Amino acid sequence: MKVLAVSGSLRRDSHNTQLLRAAAEAAPEGVEVELWEGLGDLPIYDQDIDTSEPVESVRRLREAWGAADAILFATPEYNGSVPGGLKNAIDWASRPVRAAALTNQTTSVIGASTGQFGGMWAQADLRKILGAAGARVVGDELPVARAHEKFDHEGRLLDTELFERLRLVLETLAAEVAATAPVAA
Repeated sequence: MKVLAVSGSLRRDSHNTQLLRAAAEAAPEGVEVELWEGLGDLPIYDQDIDTSEPVESVRRLREAWGAADAILFATPEYNGSVPGGLKNAIDWASRPVRAAALTNQTTSVIGASTGQFGGMWAQADLRKILGAAGARVVGDELPVARAHEKFDHEGRLLDTELFERLRLVLETLAAEVAATAPVAA
């Protein structure tokens, strides 16, 4: 099973990207986590340029997100909500309506911040945005507070309990994908 990992942060040393790399290491057997890195390449959503021949970055987004068995989003919290770039990507992936990459896509949301609450507001907003875009959001939120203390200087996760919680998020995601997979005739 392929899980696409999408970080809502463009920052080179992003705690959310580090969290997704840790998730790849925590993945249970049979689950492959692949980091998607196209967020910064997308134009601002504009219906006038959303045509049957989308720009290359949008085509790649829709193809990658649509081909994934599931998507794991990791969001920072900017001004109490999701970063604009992540929302923009979701806007692109939510179209065309009823045939979009996010339509019925199984997703989970985690997030990290240097604050005390681990980006809980952003995670709640992202779950709502994904649901409105047609995705199935499964599992509980995983807020990682004081993220700057959870990783070493090379970006490796130091917290073994958090590592196990990441594994549980991926197990839940995999179980949902298996439960909703069409039965072969």
